Amino acid sequence: MAVSCHSMALPAHKDDDSTLVAAGLRALAIESRALAALQLRVGSAFAAACRLCLACTGRVVVSGMGKSGHIGGKIAATLASTGTPAFFLHPAEASHGDMGMITRHDVLLALSNSGETPEIVTLLPHIARLGVPVVAMTGNPASTLGRSATVHLDVSVPEEACPLNLAPTASTTATLAMGDALAVALLEARGFTAEDFARSHPGGSLGRRLLLHVEDVMRRGADVPRVAAGTSLAEGLLEMSRKGLGMCVVVDESDRVLGVYTDGDLRRSLDRRTDLHAARMAEVMTRDCKRIGVRDLAAEAVHLMETHRITALPVVDGEGRLAGALNVHDLLRSGVV
Repeated sequence: MAVSCHSMALPAHKDDDSTLVAAGLRALAIESRALAALQLRVGSAFAAACRLCLACTGRVVVSGMGKSGHIGGKIAATLASTGTPAFFLHPAEASHGDMGMITRHDVLLALSNSGETPEIVTLLPHIARLGVPVVAMTGNPASTLGRSATVHLDVSVPEEACPLNLAPTASTTATLAMGDALAVALLEARGFTAEDFARSHPGGSLGRRLLLHVEDVMRRGADVPRVAAGTSLAEGLLEMSRKGLGMCVVVDESDRVLGVYTDGDLRRSLDRRTDLHAARMAEVMTRDCKRIGVRDLAAEAVHLMETHRITALPVVDGEGRLAGALNVHDLLRSGVV
């Protein structure tokens, strides 16, 4: 008797929310355990690998095949941006001419979970002839790569996060984490600073915040609203309106900053029914005003404005003389905010 296809039992669905969430949590738990186990292996071999990199007068050449290659590219980029000159070399391309990119002054950081990746193993005799030290990251210390390396870093994991225990998941995470640990240890050993990091990232927001100085974004000369202490409030308001900065700087005969008059001060003057023509700027200005130096970081100007809830600042030189001014819009245009 024929059986309708609609009456046949369907397999249980494996794409419901709870099943998907459970699978994700299992993967994270496996990778977390792999990273926890890795901490116990950061010891003398790790220190030796750091010393090889610190003594290197050339570059750290990172190489790996497949997924290890993707991880290697990230490690090379992290090293390069944190003070350790490095680049990634594809091992298959190395055997077809790119070996010339490695010099006697370099260190090779070779990645292979098995330690038997043919493209990596093929390079080892040539690397040995150059006298280049090898730092290996593998999951098998007894492998060809592990035994040939100057220093071996064990990144083995008990299992992959993949339920088939096949796809590189926990193993690549462990390798990446060990690479990060190496980069950070080298960064600290070199005394690498936030400003050094910014120099490697001049086009990013971090670079702008850490490299841009106040003098790079401030207004100068005739664009700076300034009046003498004896100027009438009415004339001061005209100067403030002409320059469009939201404030006017009050200076003495030597151009030293005495105070500022802002939009907020104007509201207070109006509340007090101050005579705009009779009052002098010295009488109505804010004396203890915030100011910033020409060589201070623009990011510090942002911090001052945010902390004190102000929108503009006078800029002074080393002797307290008015050198310029800036407001929040100048900082926005420069990309610091």
